[in-house]
Amino acid sequence: MSATASGVSPSVVLGGILGAALDANLRGRLSHFITAPDSPAIVLFSPEHRARNTEGDWYGEHAGKWLSAAARAYARSGDAALGENLRGVADYLLSVQEADGYLGTYAEERRFIHPQPPKPPSWDGAPALRTWDIWVHAYLILGLVETARALQDPRYTQAAARIADLCAQALASGIDITTLGNHHGMSATVLMDAALELHAETAEPRFLALAQRVLEQANAHPALRLLPALDTGADASEIATGKAYQLLWNLVALVKLCRATDDAGLRDVLEHIWQNIREHHLTLGGGPWGGVAHRSREVFNARGSFSPNAYVETCSLLSWIQFNRELLRLTGEARFAEEIERTAYNDLLGAHAPNGEDWCYYSFPNGRRVHTTYWRCCKSSGAMALEELPSIAYTQAGNAVSLNLYGPGEARLVHPRAGALRLRQHTTYPFDGTVSLQVEPEHDASFEVRLRVPSWAQGATISVNGEAVDADVVPGTFASVTRRWSAGDLLTIVFPLRPVLHHHALRNVQESRAPDGGEVRQQVLDLRYVGLTRGALVYATELIDGFKTEETIRLPDGPQDDWLQVLPVSDGEEGAGIAMQLGYRAPLLFWPYYRAGGRVDGAWRLTWLSLPPA
Repeated sequence: MSATASGVSPSVVLGGILGAALDANLRGRLSHFITAPDSPAIVLFSPEHRARNTEGDWYGEHAGKWLSAAARAYARSGDAALGENLRGVADYLLSVQEADGYLGTYAEERRFIHPQPPKPPSWDGAPALRTWDIWVHAYLILGLVETARALQDPRYTQAAARIADLCAQALASGIDITTLGNHHGMSATVLMDAALELHAETAEPRFLALAQRVLEQANAHPALRLLPALDTGADASEIATGKAYQLLWNLVALVKLCRATDDAGLRDVLEHIWQNIREHHLTLGGGPWGGVAHRSREVFNARGSFSPNAYVETCSLLSWIQFNRELLRLTGEARFAEEIERTAYNDLLGAHAPNGEDWCYYSFPNGRRVHTTYWRCCKSSGAMALEELPSIAYTQAGNAVSLNLYGPGEARLVHPRAGALRLRQHTTYPFDGTVSLQVEPEHDASFEVRLRVPSWAQGATISVNGEAVDADVVPGTFASVTRRWSAGDLLTIVFPLRPVLHHHALRNVQESRAPDGGEVRQQVLDLRYVGLTRGALVYATELIDGFKTEETIRLPDGPQDDWLQVLPVSDGEEGAGIAMQLGYRAPLLFWPYYRAGGRVDGAWRLTWLSLPPA
């Protein structure tokens, strides 16, 4: 079975902890938050509420997000009740779409089709009147397109197209897209992504033209200048307000534009900004973080800043995963799949509760777990992010099949040579480094299987049916195994797992002139920290001695294996713990970050411990 235009493949089933999270997502939020037109998040679209709503709320975004996530969950599961709810809600939204295509939550005078009044400059680049109208419509377009794919009903795509056409008319009338959203317009220029998804679905040139028009206006905004900023190699924190969620969503759109136009120059620029974010703006668990010395908790930290208490917004996890998804589709490079896996197994699961209902709005490498409230955006973003994962786990290009995400589960594909092809992963990854892939083609056939080798997997080995394979196994790339495959062949890759220490420092050097005219450099700040990973998993400890929220530790001088020990796994336990034997105090016990302290509201996790001054 080939993937749809969005990459969603209903033939992929994930098991293990990702599969458990997906099952909880379906049973929890996707089955309860929205069920029918009388659900609070859908009542917002009723003509009665719409007529009097001048408050500028963003709550309408939940409808499009739910449509997107629920459609994917229905496509992968076939859950009849969810499918019925999906159709009922989508049909209601179509019934209240107005003649001109408007499908928002705002009263007439507050809609995006009317020019916004001028406003004085502000730090957050917000319009004079608070508005999330374009933002809500962008999510509605994405949700309706996904619903059309899942239910195989073109009416929903047609409704999405009517929204896009209304947006195009508004911009053609002289309205500037950057006046319709905060963060110097980035909350409105996300319309690019929705327009390009419609273009991919319909091949209609007018939707590509709409995306290009939005980009033209974004590039002309003095404080945004999206592509000029990217072309000059600006740090992510320096583009508009540096708002992580919005900037990353715009970058998702630009990768889609790159693919639609085959623009090699744009690809280079996007890979550069990806590298900037990867190196300077992610937690150890793969989450974009902010909130250090800035008015907003959700803005990228300035390059070079560091705080173990900084904020990770779950919404930004969604857009970071999507950015990597699009770069993976564009390039086929292993590094983008690795980032998705790192984020999924750590910061995404770390924000999710096992009941499938609760999410953290903000997570912290060092901090308390806090489950957020009913209307918060991150609960819907987290649900969407989980539903991205099945479509990413396996990809197929020509005769080659790639394993992008590791973990128990299976995929059923249609291969041009092998016919029906079933791939089953037998593994307890990420807790264990052995992954066995059972290859079951309908017909014996020669084709390529590509196995992603994580960048941390030094010394990985590959075998087929117990015999070593002579393949290039290079960390950070795909290892290729091409042979004639028969049903029951077992392809095994083994990743050595050992604890790895990660060091980070926050330093500040003051420069001045000496009396003789020479230069004096004085270090005025030198804070050093250490964190811990094992394979794909980040580890964290609980409150030190049951009550301390931070601790300075002195690492032993001897061999690491003498004082950093992997503990035996207890029955029913998810993954081994790690004991740090410091010698001068009781051992510190570390557990996989996503479950450290317990996956309950109020639990504490400490990822980074401070080191003594140098």
